[in-house]
Amino acid sequence: MAKAYRAPDAPRKVTVKSAIVFGILILWALISIFPVYWMLTFSLKNNAEIFGENIMGLPRYWVWENYTKALNVGNMPRYFLNSLIIAVATIILTLIASVMATYAMTRLQWKFRKSMNKFFMLGLTIPIHASIVPLYTTLSRINMLNTYAALIIPYAAFSLAMGILISTGFMGDIPYDLDEAAFLDGCGVWGIFLRVIAPLMSPAVATVGIYTFLQCWNELMFANVFISKDSLRTVPVGVQSLSGQYTTDWGPIGAALSIATIPTLLVYIFLSKRIQDSFIAGAVKG
Repeated sequence: MAKAYRAPDAPRKVTVKSAIVFGILILWALISIFPVYWMLTFSLKNNAEIFGENIMGLPRYWVWENYTKALNVGNMPRYFLNSLIIAVATIILTLIASVMATYAMTRLQWKFRKSMNKFFMLGLTIPIHASIVPLYTTLSRINMLNTYAALIIPYAAFSLAMGILISTGFMGDIPYDLDEAAFLDGCGVWGIFLRVIAPLMSPAVATVGIYTFLQCWNELMFANVFISKDSLRTVPVGVQSLSGQYTTDWGPIGAALSIATIPTLLVYIFLSKRIQDSFIAGAVKG
């Protein structure tokens, strides 16, 4: 049987409007990528190139020793491990608290649940660094300064409001019929939460985890004020400590910045689509 002939698709015409839009998008992409390019080239130059001889171009002499100095002299592996421990613990604490609080305020019936939800949402209006003085006083009185908990607890507390906001959008889309069916099968409150609700909240969990990581990984003020021991410093404080009082070798600082930025770039490259899809899924009802 002969196949019907299909004419090739006609090429799309490029209109002036689409050309302008693509041109603007390409320009915006270049502007967004340039800081990363500048940081990477900055990390492989010496002070002479950084300050006048070759500011924008590729390094004339690739100074890979900058990364060796950042890792050895700056003790970056230890700072990186500290940041990782604090970030992972903060994410776990934020996920557990936000999902459980959302379950209590959206699926359980009690008198002040709507008022409690509004109370948590007030956390979105408070700048994180506005509380640095009362937090320092409190942590000092309970002897919690210079510990991982001095950063983990405040980071998790300030991430809780956004975590509840994201989780509420997802949990509101889960049909209540599933709760009733699980109840008829003998599940109690904890059984419904662990066996029904929690498995369906994986998109929200991913979104909250990524958001929390991006919030606490590069935070500087709390880490600089609450931690004074070198063995407990995080990456941003460690990078700051590389600057000398009189003279500074800026190449290793650029290398340390690159090392600190790599996890954030990886999260953005591999999980940006996941973040967008999660926010859209949580915003659409029905």
